[in-house]
Amino acid sequence: MTIQTPYYLIDKTALLRNMEIIRRVREQSGAKLLLALKCFATWSVFDLMNRYLDGTTSSSLYEVRLGREKFGGETHAYSVAYADHEIDEVVSHADKIIFNSLGQFTRFAGRAQGIQRGLRLNPGVSSSSFDLADPARPFSRLGEWDADRVRPFMDRIDGFMIHNNCENSDFDLFDAMLGQIEERFGDLLAQVKWVSLGGGIHFTGDGYRLDAFCARLKKFAQDYGVQVYLEPGEAAITRSTTLEVSVLDILDNGKQLAIVDASVEAHMLDLLIYRQHAKVAPDAGPHPYMVCGKSCLAGDIFGEFRFEKELAIGDRISFQDAAGYTMVKKNWFNGVKMPSIAIRELDGEVRLVRTFGYDDFAAALS
Repeated sequence: MTIQTPYYLIDKTALLRNMEIIRRVREQSGAKLLLALKCFATWSVFDLMNRYLDGTTSSSLYEVRLGREKFGGETHAYSVAYADHEIDEVVSHADKIIFNSLGQFTRFAGRAQGIQRGLRLNPGVSSSSFDLADPARPFSRLGEWDADRVRPFMDRIDGFMIHNNCENSDFDLFDAMLGQIEERFGDLLAQVKWVSLGGGIHFTGDGYRLDAFCARLKKFAQDYGVQVYLEPGEAAITRSTTLEVSVLDILDNGKQLAIVDASVEAHMLDLLIYRQHAKVAPDAGPHPYMVCGKSCLAGDIFGEFRFEKELAIGDRISFQDAAGYTMVKKNWFNGVKMPSIAIRELDGEVRLVRTFGYDDFAAALS
């Protein structure tokens, strides 16, 4: 099937590899795993993912509703702050609600009496190498730090959420930080029914010590008598998706530049935010090019790559690992056409599931 670029191509066979690892973690550790919709919420592949994951976790009213309606299973609601006008609808879609602060808990726990209520804890340590994404940065607003402040509320708290792993592929670092969490909050953990350890743990990566990870989770659950939850985002969808683009122009401005029909700013925004390059495979050959987006932003650059052959107008480039924090962040900057979304099914058939046009652009404005 020929699809006009740009488009995201989700490969279910690649996605299935991650799902099988998730199944193994569930079986070996006893943990329950929830898809983090803030990272990936393309519900056209939920028919595969909900066979392996226990449900979803959210960061907003719209995400919790999407999780309930499109994914099923357990639906956890979390937000940095709920508004008075939305809390009742959030509760109506959720099995558990997690409050970010004791202030929010005090204000809204009474309106969530029909479901289990949790609180986010901040252990003051994280694996993030980016201050922008570090939940334990100084003066962080993400969760409660002081165990003494939490203790008076323990008769009303059913569980905790602790999210302090960010792109963490090091089991020893995960283990060490979990030990610090136990030292800081151990007496509180033993008083609740469940503990979510959040996401950001790259346990589906090559070479990850999966057996040790599962054993550590199982021991944690036994030591504190809790149901452990994990909230994989990137780990669930890593290496499953490409952004397919075409070369529109080639120019030489001291380097060979290839302009493509997509935009980093609009279609892979995290690369710009964290000053990272896209991935192309293979990235080898005698012909170097700086591959650039088509927006007017001077820094709209996917990266510098090497190709086996000289690029020509109309050539296709596939940017790898394009699932996480892309489709959930795509935008209409410059009015650049949003990439379509296509799925390669398990039998190899490619199915176009969504296109975006001028009407979508106009409807997003006023």
